[in-house]
This record gives sequence, structure tokens and C-alpha cells, in this order.
Amino acid sequence: MRAWMAIIGLACAFGVQAAPKVAVTDLAYQAQVEEYIHTINAQSSGQAGMYHASGQSSYSEYESLNSYIEQTELRKFGGDIKGEILKTGMFQLVQGRPYTADSKEDVYDVIRRIKNGAFKGADYVLFGTLSDIDFQQDINSLDHTDSYSAVLGLTVVADFSLINTRTYEITSAFTAMGEGQDTKLVKSQDRRVTLNRPRVVRDVSKALGEDVAQQLAEQLGGSVPGQAKQPRGRDNLPPDEPARVLN
Repeated sequence: MRAWMAIIGLACAFGVQAAPKVAVTDLAYQAQVEEYIHTINAQSSGQAGMYHASGQSSYSEYESLNSYIEQTELRKFGGDIKGEILKTGMFQLVQGRPYTADSKEDVYDVIRRIKNGAFKGADYVLFGTLSDIDFQQDINSLDHTDSYSAVLGLTVVADFSLINTRTYEITSAFTAMGEGQDTKLVKSQDRRVTLNRPRVVRDVSKALGEDVAQQLAEQLGGSVPGQAKQPRGRDNLPPDEPARVLN
């Protein structure tokens, strides 16, 4: 409740109808990349005469395997997260500066990115990091038939923190998940099965965005369209009293 009252107070400072402005990052992640290099350089030169031939040749070979950590942002799921947050009416959205290969900051150092002006105009930054992404593809036989089911599934799990860009306080923190799958019934004589990967990604993105908006509403006391308003957590503060004019 205190966190949500702080956001309401900030909104009042900008005007009665103004909602706090939030920038939503794409999901940060890092991966180990291996680079294999194999080069061969062979050269020869010759000169032929009437009675003999002479020549020179050279040969060199180079082989190496380099491994390094690549940091970037996964941009497939940001649109639905922003859309579902807009539906709640709790925030206005502003566009932050995306992380690129030329960025010199650590993708996980969101405080430094805030200080460097990556999220100008935002009162808050919703910073997401990818925890797990898993594609599953299974083929299951159906009892007493000559058919089987082909399944393509995707699960995405991400951690989120809502950070105040002035105080760097974490106002809300949670883990969200999106799941989706495509299933086709196939006859045994079918030689090729094509599952709809783009639709699976779309369904996961939608589910992840809904989970993010739901958990923000639960923690900050807002509401999600189509769902009952979430009750705010109880604390030891006395009940609010109506405003009075002091003489």
C-alpha cells in the first residue's frame, strides 16, 4: 500500500489526471558465444626455363576457438507487456533507449543506464531479465489408432523490478511466466509435420504480458481490465480519515 500511495502522490504532483510515466525495457539476457576460426594460406610461384624449372611455395594454417559472453535484450515480448500495462491505466508509457551491441554499459546495470539518460522522462523503469526460455517438441502416439500428436511448446520466465528513477528504490518485484503450444493430430503416413512456431511465440507473449500486468496490479493495488480489483495488503497503519480543514 505504501508503494502505491507513493505512486499516487507522484501522480498528484504532476496533476490530478496524470499517471506516473514508466519505461519498459526489453528482457535482458546474456549468452556464451563460441567462435571457431580456421584459415589456410597457400601460395606458390614458379619460373620455367628452357632446361629447368624453379619455384617457391609457402603454406600456413591457423585454427582457434574463442569463447565470450554476449549481452543483449530479447525484443520479442515487449509489445504485449506494454499493451497490458496500458490497459490497467496505472501508468503512461515512455520509450527508453534500447540496449544495442554498441552500448558500453552492462545490460544488467539498470541504475547506470538510468543515470546515463537511457530512460529520459520516466518516473519508473520496469526492468525485466530473462530467467529461462524453453522450446519443447514432442511426438506422442495415440492408443488404439494409427495417429499421433505433434506438440510444439514454449515457456518463458522473466524477473521484473519496478525502479524509481529518482531514488532508485525498487517499488515492485516479481517473476512472471508465459506459456503457449501448438498441437496437430497426424496420421502415421504423413511424412512432414509443420507446427506453427510464430503463433506459439505470439501466445507466449500475450500470456507473459497479462501476468506482468496482473502482478503489478496485485502489488500496487490497481486493477486489471476484466478482473475484480485486487485487495490491498493489510498493514499496521490506522484507517484513513476524511480530509479536514484545520483552523
